[in-house]
Amino acid sequence: MSEKTASVPADQVINLGRRRLMAGSATVIAASMTGLAKAADTSSAPPPTSAGKPLPPYVAWKDPNAMIVHTGNTLETKRAAFGTSIITPADQLYIRNNLPAPNVSIVADRDAWEISVEGVKNPRKLTVKELKSMGLETIAMVLQCSGNGRGYFPSKPSGTPWQVGAAGCVIWSGVPVRAVVEALGGMVDGTAYMTGTGGEKLPEEIDPKSVIVERSVPKGAMQDALLAWEMNGAPIPHAHGGPLRLIVPGYTGVNSIKYIKRLAFTAEQSDAAIQRTGYRLSPPGQKGDPSQPSVWEMSAKSWINSPATDSAPVQAGLVQIKGVAFGGINAVRGVEVSIDGGKTWQAAKFVGPDLGRYAWRQFVLPVKLAAGTYTVACRATDSKGNRQPEERMENAAGYNNNSWRDHAMQITVV
Repeated sequence: MSEKTASVPADQVINLGRRRLMAGSATVIAASMTGLAKAADTSSAPPPTSAGKPLPPYVAWKDPNAMIVHTGNTLETKRAAFGTSIITPADQLYIRNNLPAPNVSIVADRDAWEISVEGVKNPRKLTVKELKSMGLETIAMVLQCSGNGRGYFPSKPSGTPWQVGAAGCVIWSGVPVRAVVEALGGMVDGTAYMTGTGGEKLPEEIDPKSVIVERSVPKGAMQDALLAWEMNGAPIPHAHGGPLRLIVPGYTGVNSIKYIKRLAFTAEQSDAAIQRTGYRLSPPGQKGDPSQPSVWEMSAKSWINSPATDSAPVQAGLVQIKGVAFGGINAVRGVEVSIDGGKTWQAAKFVGPDLGRYAWRQFVLPVKLAAGTYTVACRATDSKGNRQPEERMENAAGYNNNSWRDHAMQITVV
């Protein structure tokens, strides 16, 4: 991908300001979402991040001080950039694309984008405009790359060495998939999976199934899934899947298909490589195959954002240990913090509103620390009593790392 300057598409030059949003019937969201997207200076190259790599032109509107640029298709949020306001602003949200995004012209007329719905009794194509007449729901959800935490695997699996920043808590608005299915007569008999197909332009002269972004999840995931056109109160940025994205709460990000052009209810999983052999929990040293578990549901996870290893030295005295915790497919029930590497634990307090089952919670634990070095860790427990494990689940690609020991860090107090 070229690093030369390009004009920022108009749909990305958005300033959300501060909004109050509603998620669910009883939850008020009070989240500051500033600078959702920023205009780029087209007279020079995009500004470099503190790591030295410039932002790619298609995301030049993001905050360069909040991002770690791994490649043109992989940008990570810095640990210290998460803040304490629950919602991750678009200009700080990570980027992970399996294929280059389609031409930005697809968002010139967002309502005209079409999706084909199959495996229902009355299959048909629907425009975004038509979808908007079929229903509306809003949901807050942790969006997390399957490889978030891969950088802690000592085996150094291939792929981006994410630490904690391939994740964010995002608000999506769109039509419930279940409402679309109902409007089209219900699913056909024998359905076992919901399959989404992305609208990226495929390279020519190769087997499309070898590269197409097409994922299948169990049909039960449909109950909370959305066909979303809005993110954090604004049209979904092109870089994050606009004009239309399939949102599958509680599942890893690869299952929330960007630029969705086909939604099918199928008896079998997709035969695309990304489903058949990719994103499988393969034993170390083995290649993926359909007999291995697919990377679907997320589990309980937490990490500490402050004090961060890349922030200023910690001063002795009262220290506020802050972070995020979520339950994955279940709601998060509680989180504990250790300042001695897991020997002893203290219950932390959740702060801010509860945005629902699929969102993360901010937590804080005030502790008095004398000068010295501390190994600080945290562990979450979900609503069903599942506790974040101490050790990672070893696998060839470094997926689904929710080990609290891996995510622990040393801080020096002066």
